[in-house]
Amino acid sequence: MSVPDWRVHIPDGVDPETVDLGRGGTLPVLWARRWAAAPYAPVIHDRRGWTTGAEVEALVAGATSRLLGRGLVAGDRVIVSAASTLDLVVAHIACLRAGAVVVPTNAAYGRGELEHIVLDAKPTFAIVDDDQRAAHIAAADRAVIITSPSIDFEPSDLAPPTLRAGDPALIGYTSGTTGRPKGAVLSHANLLASVNALLLSWRWTASDRLVLCLPLFHMHGLGVGLHGTLAAGASAVLLQGFEPNAVFEAITEHNATLFFGVPTMYHRLAQSARADELTTLRLMVSGSAPMPAALHERMFQLTGSKVLERYGMTETAMLVSNPYDAERRGGSVGIPLPGVEVRLVGEPPEVQVRGPNVFRGYWNRDDANADAFEEGWFRTGDLGSLDADGYLTLDGRSKELIISGGFNVYPREVEDAIRTHDRVDDVAVAGTPSDEWGEEVTAYVVGGPVTVEELKAHVGKALAPYKRPRRVHLVDELPRNALGKVQKHRLSEGEVLP
Repeated sequence: MSVPDWRVHIPDGVDPETVDLGRGGTLPVLWARRWAAAPYAPVIHDRRGWTTGAEVEALVAGATSRLLGRGLVAGDRVIVSAASTLDLVVAHIACLRAGAVVVPTNAAYGRGELEHIVLDAKPTFAIVDDDQRAAHIAAADRAVIITSPSIDFEPSDLAPPTLRAGDPALIGYTSGTTGRPKGAVLSHANLLASVNALLLSWRWTASDRLVLCLPLFHMHGLGVGLHGTLAAGASAVLLQGFEPNAVFEAITEHNATLFFGVPTMYHRLAQSARADELTTLRLMVSGSAPMPAALHERMFQLTGSKVLERYGMTETAMLVSNPYDAERRGGSVGIPLPGVEVRLVGEPPEVQVRGPNVFRGYWNRDDANADAFEEGWFRTGDLGSLDADGYLTLDGRSKELIISGGFNVYPREVEDAIRTHDRVDDVAVAGTPSDEWGEEVTAYVVGGPVTVEELKAHVGKALAPYKRPRRVHLVDELPRNALGKVQKHRLSEGEVLP
């Protein structure tokens, strides 16, 4: 089954036939042109205040020369792992301009996680802002040249290489909800195509200002928030993590127009007495994890604006989005972005994609690459369904599908039903091995107390009997990664409810 094409996202007055997702050549070239065209426009705000386009360009040029002078050559991998500051932004851009392949890495990673990335990516350089993290990297490979985000090397007169669209730009390690992370190699063309599609689809312009509290090691914060801001010639306010009052203050103080977040953030914003301050935003975008339909409706009631949900992956950047001008449907991730094709294959139906934003393979993983593609389509591993108008809804991961008594059970459907119970704050649903049923539908509930029979009766109003939970565990919280995705392989049993 195919999904309707991307023309729904194109603004009025723009001929779809003229859309060029390769416009600009590469992101570093496009960004430099933006700063040259508006040298005095503010670009990045951090704790030191605003930095203009001309100032960013001067900082990037200096950092690039220092990297090249220290011996970096095109194709070298560089781990970049630091807090969200201007220094990190400059280091990231300088690496790309110098022809390096950036390996964005979670600043919260411990020794084992860092060791895996070092041994897998084999970086030449590492840019980190923490002595302990630097020590872990050095312990994994003493040959790695380590520096701070200010890049403390001697400058040189070496000119950066000419970047080609097909050159690798970034190795994004999968978020690791199951198993060891794999490195997805994204080219300059992949990153540029995704950003150009978003500029069109979300009407992103130089007049926009983004409050950016997402970490700059992941596709959501880095590949969408930062890359998109710079490509639009817009500006971003960098926050050190998420705190509701800090978000509200940044929106008001800086006249922000955009906020990007994950559902957990929107849940906390909706609980604040200051939620009406979100009404000044032009657009709120949610991603990285499904937003419950009830939260989507709650945000609409509070702000009069519907949060725009979208769908992307480390391997593909952005794929699908609810439309800006047409209906934004809660619980759906929308319609394919410009240039993206989506199809549903098999039973249960898996989402498969192709387009100029889709990577070509994992770093040094021929085994994984053999299974990742089918006839040129990337197999996302996500299960999906379409409504009558072609909006895509994600039904969970194929590896998370529960087969109970021979019936397929999609965890998200059960989770959405359980969340409507007034004593449930949050929930994750997974399968538990069972001799009788194959797998039993098991709910891990935050909140309560609530019994198995109560939940069965509650969800029975909406779901078939085989989808009702047979086991319920009360837990203090759900294990999540930095972007809010529940790591179901880490679910603990907690208290077994009667």
